[in-house]
Amino acid sequence: MDAGPWHVGELRAHVLAGGDYAPGGGGIRDFMPDQQRLFFAQLPFLVAATVDDAGAPMATPLTGGEGFVASPDPETLAIAAVSPDPAGRRLVAGAPVGLLGLDPQTRRRNRANGRIAFAGELGLIVTVEQSFGNCPQYIHRRGLTVDPHVAGPVETFEGLNDVARAQIAAADTFFVATSSGAGVEGGGVDVSHRGGPAGFVRIEGDALVIPDYRGNRYFNTLGNLLLEPRAALLFVDFATGRLLQLQGTAEVLWDAHDLPAAERTWRFRPTRGFRRASGLQLTGV
Repeated sequence: MDAGPWHVGELRAHVLAGGDYAPGGGGIRDFMPDQQRLFFAQLPFLVAATVDDAGAPMATPLTGGEGFVASPDPETLAIAAVSPDPAGRRLVAGAPVGLLGLDPQTRRRNRANGRIAFAGELGLIVTVEQSFGNCPQYIHRRGLTVDPHVAGPVETFEGLNDVARAQIAAADTFFVATSSGAGVEGGGVDVSHRGGPAGFVRIEGDALVIPDYRGNRYFNTLGNLLLEPRAALLFVDFATGRLLQLQGTAEVLWDAHDLPAAERTWRFRPTRGFRRASGLQLTGV
């Protein structure tokens, strides 16, 4: 069987999810079509994922005015933004990177994964190796104001403290960064969106239990977790602009159907995290 764009973890995930073959993956390209290039150029923020010095995934938002992302050719994104937090400091030349562009007003989203070709004080240049769109499911329509110059302290912590619990319990959206691990053919770093009703992430003791709803059937996140269980979850409180990132490990429970509408669940155990202002807030839409 032609593996197409899938790495070994994604192929295994397709089987565990109940299929005996992978979907064609025709929507996954090694370049960006013009409509995706134009979409990225209209966005005021991106979510970027990479790995820390131990190889564990991290994620951070990159914010700017409309046009802060440009695409000079179908294999390149130029991003005029940097991030002051621990994840942003890992966005260096040569690092793998996953990018998610999401417009909450239109509920469009596209992903671009690749490698950082250049990093400097003014931003990044990314060489795109995979580009694909996702459906609008589970994206909450909202208007945002974006402050690209937000500054403030970064607070780090261990485990899952009370402030983190409160933000998670109220969230209707988060982003998840995963990695296939080094040396996997067709692998790399990925960042994806997850959404549901407020409180859809359940807190059980020191772990988070997360429903996995029916989606595009690509299983990029779960395929990565089969190869590398470390992950990062990024929550944004859009009312206050407060950002929360958790690093930890995840286990996919393929036969767990106890959460409403979930095809399966996964359990995430945080080990460390940080908080800071994100520069993303609601406009009232």
